Amino acid sequence: MGLFSVPFQTMNSPRHFTDSHIALAHGNGGRLMRELIDTLFAHHLGNELLDTHVDAARLPFDAGIGEIMATTDGFTVEPLEFPGGNIGSLAVHGTVNDLAVSGATPLYLTLNAFIEEGLEVALLDRVLASMAHACRESKVRVVAGDTKVLRRGQGGGVYFATTGIGVRPPHLRLGLSQIRTGDMILLSGSVGDHGTAVLLAREQFGLSGDLKSDSASVLPITRALIDVPGLRFMRDPTRGGLATVTHEVAHTTGATVLLNEGRIPVLDPVRTVCEMLGYDPLYLACEGRVVAILDPDSADKALNRLHKLGFTDAAIIGQVESGRPRVILKTGLGGERILEELQDDPLPRIC
Repeated sequence: MGLFSVPFQTMNSPRHFTDSHIALAHGNGGRLMRELIDTLFAHHLGNELLDTHVDAARLPFDAGIGEIMATTDGFTVEPLEFPGGNIGSLAVHGTVNDLAVSGATPLYLTLNAFIEEGLEVALLDRVLASMAHACRESKVRVVAGDTKVLRRGQGGGVYFATTGIGVRPPHLRLGLSQIRTGDMILLSGSVGDHGTAVLLAREQFGLSGDLKSDSASVLPITRALIDVPGLRFMRDPTRGGLATVTHEVAHTTGATVLLNEGRIPVLDPVRTVCEMLGYDPLYLACEGRVVAILDPDSADKALNRLHKLGFTDAAIIGQVESGRPRVILKTGLGGERILEELQDDPLPRIC
């Protein structure tokens, strides 16, 4: 049974959700589930394409508009709310960003919600409101979904799983296979902000600060880069951070990735927390950044575009060189350090 198995017109109905906490019965397909969907999910996410009488959505694609791109993702961040966002906005941004770095214009989302018994309804309401706001900003719509309620202690409050659909121009060719020796690596902003902000929000180490997650749509960045002729590849450095993206480049191309430590933007609060706790910001998740690889003649043009748009921290941080598949960091002291591939997850449930 689909998530929104209620009449479509109920998305405009008054909100009369009287329960203060989620119970297992809210996932049983009966009255309580309908009330949950009517007064929270459909209220926030309803639109003219959300047909609640079907389990699969009909999407109005016209022939010849481009390549249909699809992505899927899951979100289990802890805590559910953190400085700069929450799991709702994060789920939209994460899905939209995967489409954006592929060169697509995001259009539609599906949503699966796994809600733990005992979750405060007020918290779920805030998360869905944030999700709806992120959808409006990125001009995407939730068109189908499903809900499940887990027994108390079997979940982390709420988990989301999403699918995203978008359209990419048919002439655009981006991917790891396009990368060539000599290409330059561009980073759109500081690294480690999201991972560090979530870490601080957990309050496990007695640390606090004003750092916010970088969780945001990267569409303004990808749209600025998409028509640069020498653009080869884009990726958002989420779990595993910048180091993991560059390792993927090295392993797939069989080349050496050379990074310049002095050019990689790291905010002072991120650097301080990482030094205190033994983390490396190059391995921490970002949720609003883009790593782009371009031919040498196009890199400066791309960088200037981002600077003019206000992404002043954007920088060219390295290049792809011939050699063994590995990632080398040129340190601020003039030496070189091999960046090892991430083995253990330093911060589980970060996104």
